[in-house]
Amino acid sequence: MASAFLLDIANQIFLAFIATIALMLLTGYAGLISLGHAGLIAAGAFTTAILFKELNAPIYLTLPASGLVGAMLGIIFGLPSLRLKGLYLALSTLALHFIVVYLGAEYESTRSYATGVLIDSPSLGPLLIEDPRIWYFLFFFADILLILFATNLVRSRTGRAWIAIRDRDVAAEALGIKVARAKLSAFVTCSVITSIAGCLFSYYRGFVSVEAFNLFMSIEYIAMIIIGGIGTILGAVFGTIFVVFLPYAIDWIVDIFQVPARLTTYVFAIKFAAFGLIMIVFLVMEPDGLVGIWKRIRDYFILWPFKYKTLGK
Repeated sequence: MASAFLLDIANQIFLAFIATIALMLLTGYAGLISLGHAGLIAAGAFTTAILFKELNAPIYLTLPASGLVGAMLGIIFGLPSLRLKGLYLALSTLALHFIVVYLGAEYESTRSYATGVLIDSPSLGPLLIEDPRIWYFLFFFADILLILFATNLVRSRTGRAWIAIRDRDVAAEALGIKVARAKLSAFVTCSVITSIAGCLFSYYRGFVSVEAFNLFMSIEYIAMIIIGGIGTILGAVFGTIFVVFLPYAIDWIVDIFQVPARLTTYVFAIKFAAFGLIMIVFLVMEPDGLVGIWKRIRDYFILWPFKYKTLGK
């Protein structure tokens, strides 16, 4: 029933949600900062592109291969997390982004793919996954499975260990939690899910280019978990919808108010500035993100028409 434009936005949201959940597990639950999220998506995308171009591999081989590459990167770049914290850890993950993007660019130039690597639509038996409506239901089903997996994971022994490390790693170690193993498992889990998202990204878009995996993509995913609400699966849902819709909302406002043509050249810069401004507003005014707003609205209607009053007032 939806138009092609709205269907594409919905698919973008469903696809971005996979990588957002991965970052939420790493940063929101384990407390490990990462600026290399775009690099992990690029790793999965280029793994798929290389296997498709060189070996003509089908999706049921490229998908697990992308996850395996992500696991290897998670181990390699997760090891510094055993020694580094905060800003230093963020810089080490930023190195992951530049290394993966550099290797992808080298492959493109070596194989003379100047405009990117073209990838054919995948097929599962007789079913050719090309129609956006088919992608819609596949992404939707994958997101439901991922929500169930992530929700149960954070309630498990591993998830509780991540939360304990996030709150206070010294106290977690004193309680008998193996901090090194837990941190490494968080990086590997995040990397595998994100690389799989990169594989699906390459098939859905039909091509892979290093220009798509810039540093701004990593900032977008950080904005998703901050705006949605760090430390909640629901926050990943709200944040993904908000951030994916934001650029289109700005374009819509420009059209509604009929901004002069001489000012439309600044719209792209406004989109960049909007992410930074909104993140600052939420960090200062609403640290719990959209989830915090949602909880207050929900509690209001649960208590209505009764009003909550503190003692002595």
